[in-house]
Amino acid sequence: MLHGFDSIILGIIEGLTEFLPVSSTGHMILTNKLLGYEEAPETLKTFEIVIQFAAILAIAIVYRRKVIQVLGFRGTEKAQGLRVDSFPKRRLNLLHVLLGIVPPLAAAFLFRDFIKTLGFTPTPVLWALVVGGIYMWVSELLYDGGRIRRTSETMDDITYKQALLIGLIQCVSALWPGFSRSGSTMAAGLLTGLSYRASADFSFFIAIPIMTAATGYELLGNIGNFRPEDIGFFATGFVVSFLVALLVVVVFLRWLQRIKLRYFAWYRFALAALFWLFVMR
Repeated sequence: MLHGFDSIILGIIEGLTEFLPVSSTGHMILTNKLLGYEEAPETLKTFEIVIQFAAILAIAIVYRRKVIQVLGFRGTEKAQGLRVDSFPKRRLNLLHVLLGIVPPLAAAFLFRDFIKTLGFTPTPVLWALVVGGIYMWVSELLYDGGRIRRTSETMDDITYKQALLIGLIQCVSALWPGFSRSGSTMAAGLLTGLSYRASADFSFFIAIPIMTAATGYELLGNIGNFRPEDIGFFATGFVVSFLVALLVVVVFLRWLQRIKLRYFAWYRFALAALFWLFVMR
């Protein structure tokens, strides 16, 4: 049975972790175990999709200007009071976005049954937290150590090759729950020569179409699980997830230069160890 307070807890977890390099999917799986949902009921699975949409809405609001630019809605730009000539001459375009999102979406679709069978349990998530943390840490060490030449300061400087490489590396997170989509894209951005800000911006921006496609597909298969008595539960989680995600993204981007990926890697190691020692035993 679902409890009202659980919607707040899960909404906070989703909002906190969706766009940070710590894996929201992994945290939701571990949180469900702590809440006693060993086998998540169908209604809860639908609820998780709904609160993901709330996080998508939050990130879409933060990047609304860039969305307008990439889609080429010139009339909309003017209608919103945006100066068309204020956009940089070299722009992120739809092809960059497609190169970054098609590989992980294709991998997730092709191997969706395998992922659901083996991936959505605590043990592989704990391993993904550790392996993903090592990948992020090593990527940042190479970048900060001068082994990688920085070629793109902003998201508008990204090349097609960089976008494709980020998309390909992102396939790992699509196939391994707990690895972290945002962590894989940010670290991949550093490895391909993007600045910290460009890596974070591109990671957050391509999350909009990726999450919309993935959660939309899942929602179609779970639409029958909506019940009138659960409206309050769903609405509470949606609002909480939206507000927390919006706050997290704004704060993260503001303090980006001071928040290194290695800090999130340490957190991932600690979480995996604590969960293994005190919950899995």
